[in-house]
Amino acid sequence: MVKYFCNTADIRSTWDHVVSAFWQRYPNPFSTHVLTEDVVYREVTADNRLLSRRLLMKTNRLPRWAEVLFPTGMSRSVYIIEDSIVDPVNRSLTTYTWNLNHTTLMSVEERCIFRDSVEQPATTLLKREAWISSGVYGFSRPIQEFGLARFKSNQVKAMKGLEYALSNLQGETPQRLLRDTVKDASEKAKEAAKSLASAAAVPQKPQQYV
Repeated sequence: MVKYFCNTADIRSTWDHVVSAFWQRYPNPFSTHVLTEDVVYREVTADNRLLSRRLLMKTNRLPRWAEVLFPTGMSRSVYIIEDSIVDPVNRSLTTYTWNLNHTTLMSVEERCIFRDSVEQPATTLLKREAWISSGVYGFSRPIQEFGLARFKSNQVKAMKGLEYALSNLQGETPQRLLRDTVKDASEKAKEAAKSLASAAAVPQKPQQYV
């Protein structure tokens, strides 16, 4: 049994600005649970799509009833892989994220698609989906319910964080911002890849989910 979540939203900003803000949304005052982010892979394909993989670390506070069931020494941080594909031709940004650790307790997979709106000028359409599952026998249902409630809360914070980043970009040229961001992230990726090359759980190349 898997809990499924889906919603859509209209972001009142151009697709170019949304993509630029996407790379610069951390840190922000609405996502203090996101502790670190590192680019571990980046590539521009022959058809000009930008493929990226990032590793994020977030806090993972358990509910009180779960703290009774699980060891006190259990890590309270969760590692997240985020694959993204920027398609400038079709003007879309697709992201796919999932957690690397605590997967038996709870697995959360999320897909977001940001598309340029044809009907509404200066508007970006967002479709967000999530699949939440648990492998804890006898407790999977309450864990999934908790995970769904937390996901809904976090996705509201994520939208506020994106809006915060968009407000910081007012008056800037999105094409220049994206170019500079890619350049900086590529340099970080070279450093991060050296330390993560031996990590079997982090494959080198992002999967293309679209």
